[in-house]
Formats: sequence, C-alpha cells, structure tokens
Amino acid sequence: MPEVIFPGPEGRLEGRYHPQKERDAPIAIVLHPHPQFGGTMNHKVVYNLHYAFYNMGFTVLRFNFRGVGRSQGEYDQGIGELSDAASALDYLQSMNNNSKHCWVAGFSFGAWIGMQLLMRRPEITGFISVSPPANMYDFSFLAPCPASGLVINGTADRVAPPADTTNLVGKLHEQKGITITHKEVEGAGHFFEEPHMDTLISSTTDYVKRRLTESTR
Repeated sequence: MPEVIFPGPEGRLEGRYHPQKERDAPIAIVLHPHPQFGGTMNHKVVYNLHYAFYNMGFTVLRFNFRGVGRSQGEYDQGIGELSDAASALDYLQSMNNNSKHCWVAGFSFGAWIGMQLLMRRPEITGFISVSPPANMYDFSFLAPCPASGLVINGTADRVAPPADTTNLVGKLHEQKGITITHKEVEGAGHFFEEPHMDTLISSTTDYVKRRLTESTR
C-alpha cells in the first residue's frame, strides 16, 4: 500500500494510494471521521471502504485531513477539511485523467465533507454516505443534490440518530433526476461494529457494482 504525500492548502497531506493497472479505472476517495474525536484514514470503516472500492477495480485514495497523522495544518471546523478533500481529488485526478467514473465515500464527519465536495465537483458520478451526522451539521446545501448515491446508517446509531438521517433522505428524495438509495442496517451502531461491518461493505459493493453498469447519474 503506497504511502503518498501530496500538497494541500495548508501544507503536506498524508495519504494511502492504491492504483489499478488499467489506465481508465474508475477513481474514488474515502474521507475519515472527525479529526477531534480520533478520526483518521486508518479508521476501520474508512479502511474497509477503501478496500471495497479497490476490490471492485477502483484506483483509491484515502488521506488524513489537516492536523491528523503526518498531515500539516490544524483542524478548521470543516471549511479547511473540504479544501483538503478538493486537493486530494485534484491529486487523484492528475494521475488518472482517463477515468470515466469518480466516486466519493465518507464516514460520519467525512460523509458531511463528501456531500459538500459533491456540490463543488460536477465530475463526481456517485457517492457513499455512511452514518451522516445530520443532527450535528446542516446538509441543506444539497439543493439540488447533483448525483445519485447511497446513504447507509445503523438503526442503533446513538451518535447520529436514525430519524435525522431518514429526514435528510426524505428531503433528497424530492429532487428530480437523481436517485438516493437509503439502507438502514438493523442493530448497527454509528461505527458498524461486528457483525455489521460485513453488511456495510456488502451493501456498498452491491450498490456500486449496480451503478457502474448503469449510464444514469
């Protein structure tokens, strides 16, 4: 697993980059949970999502937001972290300019950042939003949401209550031209502890594989 250092808005950012041999392989970035609550690119959910995309034939990059691990800078309330994510996508695209598909996956705080990145970058064709903290952050910027995606959360999530996620998905469902798929994993908490991690990864894999065979946004 090659370690990479690439330029971010506040200095170097540290990542793990996993390229495919095919030059036109689809690309994905994976965004980690909250930096101030122990979130790093090696969090179990992020790590497993990374490999799920890689095993589906994606060239994948996960990285540490500013101030985490060897990434320079300090926590910036999500504003700087969104810029970090944009830099990561720039870096990934610079090495994979033949990709036909570009996905963003995020977990918790990373899901919030990922959805904002989606609004800024029309080339993103799909997203995976795991345990989005709709109770803590305003997601109203998703108007309209530019791409179809999967929102997945656990019914026993005490960090981001399921009712708030359902409410968020309800608002997104009202938009034309895209399809938001919502899956609730029965009994899973915010972090998809075993045995729920397998369900998270298989649901993500099934969804992405299906989308790759379709031509719609």
